[in-house]
Amino acid sequence: MDILLQQIFNGLTLGSIYALVALGYTMVYGIMGLINFAHGEVVMVGALVALSVMKPLAAAGLPGPLVVLIALLVAALVCMALGFTIERVAYRPLRNAPRLAPLITAIGGSIVLQQRAMLI
Repeated sequence: MDILLQQIFNGLTLGSIYALVALGYTMVYGIMGLINFAHGEVVMVGALVALSVMKPLAAAGLPGPLVVLIALLVAALVCMALGFTIERVAYRPLRNAPRLAPLITAIGGSIVLQQRAMLI
């Protein structure tokens, strides 16, 4: 019974993450009118940042809930700054461009973030 409850919790947690990513895609498409292919990579960067923050804080002996809270705040700030930068650098200059230009830029941003994450 304990394993079943753990698997239900795991499923709900993973489903919540998928729902947040889908909500982000929907909001970006609804506001900007284009699909941001780099959205998943921004989420990946957030997860890597949270992990990078949690390791030293946990090793320092801070309580678990405080470590998670600090990691979530830092990851959210980094993702916010990254999303803002992508919008200003990649999408805003292409507002009046043909529909294909922002799409290619989104794919390029996705590739850049993937390759950058591989270096970590």
